[in-house]
Amino acid sequence: MVHYPFEPFRIKMVEPIHLIDRQTRESLLREAGYNVFALKARDVLVDLLTDSGTGAMSHIQWGAMMQGDESYAGAASYFRLSETIHSIFGFQHFVPTHQGRAAENILSALLVKPGLFVPSNMHFDTTDANIRARGGRPTNLVIDEAFIPSSMHPFKGNMDLCKLKSFIDHTGPENIPLGMITVTNNAGGGQPVSMENLHGVAEIYRSHGIPFFIDACRYAENSYFIQQREPGYQDRSILDIAREMFSLADGATMSAKKDAIVNIGGFLAMNDEELYRRACNELILREGFPTYGGLAGRDLEAIAVGLQEGIDETYLAYRVKQTAYLAGRLKELGIPIMDPPGGHAVYIDAGAFLPHIPPSEFPGQSLVVELYIEGGIRGVEIGSVMFAHSDPETGAMIHPKLEMVRLAIPRRVYTQSHLDHVVNTFKLIAENRDSMRGYRMTYAPELLRHFTARFEPIR
Repeated sequence: MVHYPFEPFRIKMVEPIHLIDRQTRESLLREAGYNVFALKARDVLVDLLTDSGTGAMSHIQWGAMMQGDESYAGAASYFRLSETIHSIFGFQHFVPTHQGRAAENILSALLVKPGLFVPSNMHFDTTDANIRARGGRPTNLVIDEAFIPSSMHPFKGNMDLCKLKSFIDHTGPENIPLGMITVTNNAGGGQPVSMENLHGVAEIYRSHGIPFFIDACRYAENSYFIQQREPGYQDRSILDIAREMFSLADGATMSAKKDAIVNIGGFLAMNDEELYRRACNELILREGFPTYGGLAGRDLEAIAVGLQEGIDETYLAYRVKQTAYLAGRLKELGIPIMDPPGGHAVYIDAGAFLPHIPPSEFPGQSLVVELYIEGGIRGVEIGSVMFAHSDPETGAMIHPKLEMVRLAIPRRVYTQSHLDHVVNTFKLIAENRDSMRGYRMTYAPELLRHFTARFEPIR
């Protein structure tokens, strides 16, 4: 039996939730076009749609917000955040943004041109879309083990260094305006990247004069996995590991809504002063003045505190063990998941769970719908709905190698009984999986279609 970890906090405020009846849930899904993004949050019992901005802030964060300096330019809150970012990440310059995709948008606007390529281990949805929106070609070069859910490789988020070298040689470094890596690898099951791999990636980019940017949304969780799994790092602090990680890069994008445990915010950091000046101009045009970047002073204060709380080892140990608890309970039922479990979510292998539903009929979406109907649970499809796209040269539809459903656990929000409800719901679904059917899209935008697409069941 899997044991639930001891919470390193006590609950100070609660928010009521309730389970509406099944008939109402079915009706609401039809009205939403079978897209759970279109549901009202009040109609969801356990919301595992995302861990982005959905965490519970601490009493220290709430107290810091009361000290927010709301001056338009040069606010004290900006300088407090600047000091924190420099102490953890070490970059010379940064601009705050309202969230991570804004940082990605600015970086893409400055560096990506039509026909240029941006390699990474695996780009997540908004990074992928921002590159495509500028006419660029996001390219995923993760190791092959990433596509074997049963593989227990400790760092399945690693970039394949041979693939990266070959890709650069074939494409030409002049056609690669920047290289990236995502820690942890959200599109591939929340899998971490090793420090050894980060050093290798940095050296390859550097040898070809390619600027190296880290997608740092879950850098603290990645640092924790390095500490726990990589030889030579067991006696290193999370802060030391993070500093080594970012010393290898030229910059980073971050959604602070993840490992900084805030409801809104992010930043773009870099060492290049000229790039920083250009980023400031882009920020002023689209987000705000460089010392607030589309955020209130109180938000800057919350991020400054949250970045420190996010690297607390007691908190991180609980965070990872809570995720492992849900993964372990589901495995006891025989539910196929991405192993080993990551830090922020459990990924269900929907393709293996529903082998009779082909990728073109979205098995992950079918499971997402069933989770809500059966238990009032909201998850998100990470498969062909999110990542299938037409080849720009041939027009053929390219499906991702994995059809998954992500159950992202908000930070410091849910207890064991909530996760046990998820497990019990899966038990009911598993008993009737053979009768589940696929879905077809009735509407979808060109980019980031999973947010607003509409579906209908295939009968």
